[in-house]
Amino acid sequence: MNRLQLFLLLRRHNTLAVRRSPALEQSMVARVLMLLGAGFMVIYLIFLGTMMAILATDDRQYGLLLAMMPFLWMVIDFGLRFAVQQTPAMFAKPYLLQPMPFGAVIENFLVNTLVTGHNWVWLALLLPYAIIVFFGGATLLEAIGIVFCGMVLILANSQFYLMVRTLVGRSLLWWVLPIVAYGSLWLTLVIDEDLFEKLMDGFSDACVAWWFPLVCIALLVMLFMLNRWMQLRYVREEIGRLEKKEAAMKHVTKFTFLERFGLTGEYLKLEIKSIMRNKAIRSRVIMSVTLIVVFTLLVSYTSIYDGRTMLNFWCFYCFAIYGVSAMVKVMGPEGNYIDLLLVHHESILSLLKAKYWFHSIMLIIPFLLMLPAVIAGKFSLLMMFAYMFICSGMLYFMLFQLAVYNKQTLPLNSKITGKNSVENGMQLVIEMLALFLPLALVAAMVLLFDDTTAYWTLIVIGLLFTVTHPFWLRNVYSRMMKRKYENLEGFHASR
Repeated sequence: MNRLQLFLLLRRHNTLAVRRSPALEQSMVARVLMLLGAGFMVIYLIFLGTMMAILATDDRQYGLLLAMMPFLWMVIDFGLRFAVQQTPAMFAKPYLLQPMPFGAVIENFLVNTLVTGHNWVWLALLLPYAIIVFFGGATLLEAIGIVFCGMVLILANSQFYLMVRTLVGRSLLWWVLPIVAYGSLWLTLVIDEDLFEKLMDGFSDACVAWWFPLVCIALLVMLFMLNRWMQLRYVREEIGRLEKKEAAMKHVTKFTFLERFGLTGEYLKLEIKSIMRNKAIRSRVIMSVTLIVVFTLLVSYTSIYDGRTMLNFWCFYCFAIYGVSAMVKVMGPEGNYIDLLLVHHESILSLLKAKYWFHSIMLIIPFLLMLPAVIAGKFSLLMMFAYMFICSGMLYFMLFQLAVYNKQTLPLNSKITGKNSVENGMQLVIEMLALFLPLALVAAMVLLFDDTTAYWTLIVIGLLFTVTHPFWLRNVYSRMMKRKYENLEGFHASR
């Protein structure tokens, strides 16, 4: 079997795996919404490509779009890939024992990431731009070179994304890599605007030079080979359990003070120890705390978000980001041992109460992290209390509805070879409501009333949901029990 036959075979296996997945039917609504979103993105990119082409034609700088690739378009592409692209190594485990070179399997999956459809969406930006600048005075070779080099840079960006995601799965410190790679280019704008303009002019001239396509191809090949080496090494390391063993525990924290809460206290211990011991859960917590710190520093010590609307948005978002990241997949980690939880009467209800108490208490962390913004005069304490109670009340009320519909087991420790968790339609609808409905309420309150009245109203609404949590958690529990066997089947199938 040659490499082409192997590539076609593995691509067919991947297609069949998606079609036969129990999550396919429940994710159809999410897929339709993603297609609609992609359609709007294509229209928007065509508009941007047209506008930039007109500007480039007037200034006779035909390489303007390519010059902005590392500054803007590749950054946007990098962020969008979190929603659409998985690491190829996630699908490699079943082929480890097959009579085929494992390196060839990794290569084929890396090639598969290059030919996937979302890479070619960027043609909606490149093609209108190239056509307009061609009729505006650029040569045919320059127009073709713009499209070719732009797509090669997008493909190289896909390989860079895979490298970063693999490394971040091992240590969050690797986030420094994309920050330096993309942020260093914008640093010149902060240092000297004239230097930034000269840099842009130099990039614009270089992007239409005869040697620029060779540089793009060399960059893609280099990133592909480096990515191949990394994926091959780290997948074997994880599958073969060659990771460095953590130091043996010399002391086990028992959290005896939680025993007074009975079964709910035991589940509180479970929540705490899950974060302490499980890599996947711990990474989500660390990621959300890191984002809160970054946004707080931006708000506190820069003038970027000094507007009233933006300050309210970021204050709410800093509280919401932890809850959304932690609970959008609520009951997913418990899918690994859901059968044991169903043995005792109302055990799930105690678990839901423990989750609510724990994540409500955890809101103290963003509250403390945002105190520099209070000291800097950007936020008020009343504003922070208002958004904290809106999150513990209204936001958590909506997020806990996901416990009824989530039936995808999430791996606790696996980072590279873990299975993809596909969202179902109901989950996506609830998630969108949880993100935007409280924000719409906040915006309405701030616009209709003065700040003090708006924040006190939000505190009352948040407290109403918070105080009544035993009632709506029992409602969530009752609806979960009605779907018990359907959810059990989903949890078992996705382990």
